[in-house]
Amino acid sequence: MKILDNLGQEVINLYRPLRCAGCCCPCCLQEMEVKAPPGEPIGYVVQTWDLCLPKFTIQNDKKEPVLKIIGPCCICNCCNDIDFKVTNLDESETVGKISKQWTGLAREAFTDATNFGIQFPMDLDVKIKAVMLGACFLIDYVFFERNE
Repeated sequence: MKILDNLGQEVINLYRPLRCAGCCCPCCLQEMEVKAPPGEPIGYVVQTWDLCLPKFTIQNDKKEPVLKIIGPCCICNCCNDIDFKVTNLDESETVGKISKQWTGLAREAFTDATNFGIQFPMDLDVKIKAVMLGACFLIDYVFFERNE
């Protein structure tokens, strides 16, 4: 996926290798590489296996863990936002969140439109903020896109 600025110039490139989708096996975990400028890796989003919760690790350009993302046990779209907590590495402190926002019954049922919100610390490195944007797209693809 290419993310463009207002002048049509590519500023971020998101690359997700082909993997099985919707599989619970550890061999099918999702991964995304974030490049900015295109061609220069700045970080990675890596799904980590967990029996109950959807979990991801945000990594820097050296593949060192920076943050973790923990989703809810049940991903149900029942009139509420669905929050994926962004935590520190030991998961002891929540520092932000990625939310799939509820947009109303009609829009949820009859359109493919989806709204997401991302919250993170103001002092977070701009490269990691771009990786968080990539994580938002990966979460949307893995949990909310329909295979129709």
